[in-house]
Amino acid sequence: MNKIEDAFSGKKALITFIMGGDPDIQTTEKLILAMSEAGVDIFEIGIPFSDPAADGPIIQAASVRALGKGCTADDLFSMVKRLREKITKPIVFLTYANSIFAYGKERFMERCRNSGIDGVVVPDIPHEEKDELSGVCEKYGITQIALVAPTSKERVEKIALGAEGFIYCVSTLGVTGIRDEVRTNITETISKVRSVSQIPCAVGFGISTPEQARDMAAVSDGAIIGSAIVKIIGEYGYDSVEPVKQYVARVRDAINQG
Repeated sequence: MNKIEDAFSGKKALITFIMGGDPDIQTTEKLILAMSEAGVDIFEIGIPFSDPAADGPIIQAASVRALGKGCTADDLFSMVKRLREKITKPIVFLTYANSIFAYGKERFMERCRNSGIDGVVVPDIPHEEKDELSGVCEKYGITQIALVAPTSKERVEKIALGAEGFIYCVSTLGVTGIRDEVRTNITETISKVRSVSQIPCAVGFGISTPEQARDMAAVSDGAIIGSAIVKIIGEYGYDSVEPVKQYVARVRDAINQG
């Protein structure tokens, strides 16, 4: 079992996403440490990108803010290396293929390993093209996390068979964002995964309240929350650490009670 899978052992995992460098690198670092104290099991850090195709307005705005402050992948590698002196929980980058290839995929994955990154989520590389990264990920011990969506249908089992770490189950059609309810049959997708693999399944996209996180974790192995946290950061800026910590603690409590 790898480090990411191990984060699901014996409990429902809480996975959080924030945009690296929003509002600045120092606050991002403080946010991750605070969320760790509040009970987060796996951290996703976005690398700001000018054309984040899978993201809605909230995360797009965060990316613009981070880019405006000059945040780079190198800044985030250095930040993660500092964090590794304080926390051992899995940290993954959520980024786009163009960012990796522009950096140089070999160099990128080597920096991931050397800084303490455990995995990558690359939403614009479909399963059929995963070999573009799988070899170099394996070389440097970086877990390539697969996504399945409501549109994956007959491809779900095929994706699950080759997956590692956890399956990122996209709960709804469209881009990331805050939604009042999850309207897709996520349990059907998870059943298809579990028919061929015991890999953990975590549900993301659209989860915004502690109650939604509880309900999604109840039918899966964990919940992923991004836009709701990024919205708080957008509202409070440099003063967002405590509000985010309190929100995450409420989500953690709800999942534990589910």
